[in-house]
Amino acid sequence: MVVQLFPMQTAGAALLAVGALVLVVVIAALLSAIEIVDAYEKRALTVFGEYRKLLQPGINFVPPFVSNTYRFDMRTQTLDVPRQEAITRDNSPVTADAVVYIKVMDAKKAFLQVDDYKRAVSNLAQTTLRAVLGDMELDDTLNKRQEINARIRTELDEPTDEWGIRVESVEVREVNPSKDVQRAMEQQTSAERKRRAMILEAQGERRSAVEKAEGDKQSEIIRAQGEKQSQILEAQGDAISTVLRARSAESMGERAVIDKGMETLADIGQGESTTFVLPQELSSLVGRYGKHLSGSDVKENGAELESREFDEETRELIGLDDIAEIIGEIDQEADMDVEAMEQEAQAIKEGKDPAEISDPDEVIEEMDQDFQSQADGGTEMPTEDSDGSSTSD
Repeated sequence: MVVQLFPMQTAGAALLAVGALVLVVVIAALLSAIEIVDAYEKRALTVFGEYRKLLQPGINFVPPFVSNTYRFDMRTQTLDVPRQEAITRDNSPVTADAVVYIKVMDAKKAFLQVDDYKRAVSNLAQTTLRAVLGDMELDDTLNKRQEINARIRTELDEPTDEWGIRVESVEVREVNPSKDVQRAMEQQTSAERKRRAMILEAQGERRSAVEKAEGDKQSEIIRAQGEKQSQILEAQGDAISTVLRARSAESMGERAVIDKGMETLADIGQGESTTFVLPQELSSLVGRYGKHLSGSDVKENGAELESREFDEETRELIGLDDIAEIIGEIDQEADMDVEAMEQEAQAIKEGKDPAEISDPDEVIEEMDQDFQSQADGGTEMPTEDSDGSSTSD
C-alpha cells in the first residue's frame, strides 16, 4: 500500500527544521558574542585576526564567530628562575637560583610585542643571573646578595618595559659554590676560628697575669703600710707604758716620804717628854695631812690648828706640788683604751683602711698638750699669812 504525502505537509516539516536550525544558530551567536572578563584580568580582542581593543572587567559584547580573546592576569605574578651554573671572576664555579616578581602594566604591549611574556622574562632572568655572577668574585657572590638582586632587576627593567611588563622584585634564593670550594672554605673557617680562639686565650692569660700582679702589688703595699702603722702603735704603747711607770715610781717615792714623816711623828709621840719642838715643815705636814688621815681638822683649845706652808726647798724635796698632777696623770693614762689601740693595730695588720689611723706625731703632740694643760690647771697650794700661820683653801 503506498502512502501519498500532500505538498502542504512536506512544506511544514521543512519550515520546522529551518526554524530549529535558526534557533540553534542564534543561541550559539549569543553565546559567542558575550564575553565575561574577571576583575583581576584584561583580554585582548581580535576580529578576523585583527587587534581591536582590550576588554575590561565585566560583560563585553564581541562579534560572534569571528572574534578571539587573549587573557592577561593583571596581578603580580611569580616566576621561578631555574638553577643556573656560572663561573665567577676568580674562576670559582657556583650555582644559583632566583625568584622574579612581575606585573603586566600594558596588556596591549604584552600581546603585541612579545610572544609569551612569562617565558621571555624567565629566559632573560636566567641569562642575566649568569652574567651578574660571572662579573663578581666568589666572596662577593656569597656576601653581597642585595647587590646581586639590584643588578639583576636593573638589567631586566629596560627590555621588559618594551613588553609592558614591570619587574617588581628579584630575589636570589641560593648561591652555592662547588663541593671542593665548600670543603676549602670550611677548612679556612675552621683555621680562622682556631686562630681567634688562640688569640683570645692568650689575651685572657695576659690580662689575668697583669691583674694578678697588680693585686699582689697592692696587697704588698697595704701589708707594708699595716706593718708600719702597727710598729708605730706598738712604739707609742711602749712609750706610754714607760711614762706611766716613771710617773708611778715618782708618786710612790712621794708617798714614801709622807709615810716616813708619819712614822717620825709616831716615834716622837711615844717619848716621855711632854714638850716637843717641831720644825715648821713637820707642823705643816701634820696640818696638811691631819684632816686627810682622821677626817677632821687638828684642834688646840677648841680652835683649829692651822698648819704652815712648807718652804720651797722642802716642797721641791718631797715633790708636794707634783703629787696631784702625778696622780691625775696616772688616772688619765690608766683610763686609756688599750683594747681599742690593739684592735686598731690588728685592723691595720689585716689590711683594712689605714686612713683612719692617726699620725704618730699628732698623737705624741696631743699627749704633750694634755700633760701641759693638766700642769697649768693644778690644785692651788696653801699660802702663808703675815703672822707666820698657814691657811689653806
